[in-house]
Amino acid sequence: MAQVVIIGGGFAGVWSAAGAALARGERDLRITLIAPGERMVLRPRLYEPEPGLATVELRRILDPIGVEHLRATVSEIDTARRVVVADGQEIPYDRLVLAAGSELVRPRDLPGAERLFDIDTLAGAQRLADRLRGRADCSVVVVGAGFTGLEAATELAARGRVLLVDQATVVGEQLGPEPREAIESALDELGVERRLATTVTEVGDGYAALSDGTKVEADAVVWSAGMRANRLTRHITGSLDHLGRIPVDRHLRALPEVFAAGDTAAAPYDAGHTVTQSCQHAVPLGKVAGYNAAADLLGVPSRDFTPGPYVTCLDLGGAGGIFTRGWDRKVMATGAHGKEIKRQINQAIHPPVDDAAKILAAADDVYLDLPFFPR
Repeated sequence: MAQVVIIGGGFAGVWSAAGAALARGERDLRITLIAPGERMVLRPRLYEPEPGLATVELRRILDPIGVEHLRATVSEIDTARRVVVADGQEIPYDRLVLAAGSELVRPRDLPGAERLFDIDTLAGAQRLADRLRGRADCSVVVVGAGFTGLEAATELAARGRVLLVDQATVVGEQLGPEPREAIESALDELGVERRLATTVTEVGDGYAALSDGTKVEADAVVWSAGMRANRLTRHITGSLDHLGRIPVDRHLRALPEVFAAGDTAAAPYDAGHTVTQSCQHAVPLGKVAGYNAAADLLGVPSRDFTPGPYVTCLDLGGAGGIFTRGWDRKVMATGAHGKEIKRQINQAIHPPVDDAAKILAAADDVYLDLPFFPR
């Protein structure tokens, strides 16, 4: 029996599995998802105080739609032989979907780097939560004033003093100028101090040394500066983009037998943009890549990747949130309204469970079904 193998148990991997099951229908096709854990982690929610709640049991999604789950970690992909190596075992594939996600770019040669915390993984977020639990008026340094750093800093502001550090000269540099005033106002409201054009040079026991020559108290130093696609992309091609992603065509094909989805795929969004490393794009990328991998084997017509309008939403802790539309990130909602939209998005990214019909119906719709996502 022909086999589709999917690497990754996050948004892109899970929805690749559902997309492949949708294309399979009642035909004979084996679908295997390889991921080491038993849970799908809702990674965009790991800034929340209780990150352990941001998970879904994989079996509740995969079992109803007839997808096997191999609990293992892939170390090698041999595209010439069409096998992947997972925990020493070779698994053959007829079509492969690489949906292994991205990972935090950790600092090299930083004294005390082993003391850094992060919210990149569930284990990392849980370690930070455990570190700060029960501490009154704690001091935290957050390194990186992008999406993740801003959400971490504004959430942590409710627990004590937060210092936000970034090498850029402005907060949220990659977000552009449009939402910056609202972000700055939120940081001011929450009392989050900023040190820009600055970085951390040492992490010590209870302190962080900065490149401006100062030393600040820190119960925890949270690193959130930079993301890069999983290193397995290098096993597919040497032609990667600046984020380590694999260029794909409109069907999300990277090689004749290999598709890519989620944070590993440099898929075209329009003539001037590629998709972002976010759940907004990981979900439809997964649905299309998985569907096309199965369709390719079954002689079913492929689907084009046609993403919906680009939006962003930032949770800003006690200061509310910001919702934007378009690549210029026009601000559509702030404060309590922006916070409510973020809350609804966090609910919407939770996949349906236990019901095959609902899971497959969701796999057939590449949009998040929310009123503020224009189609």
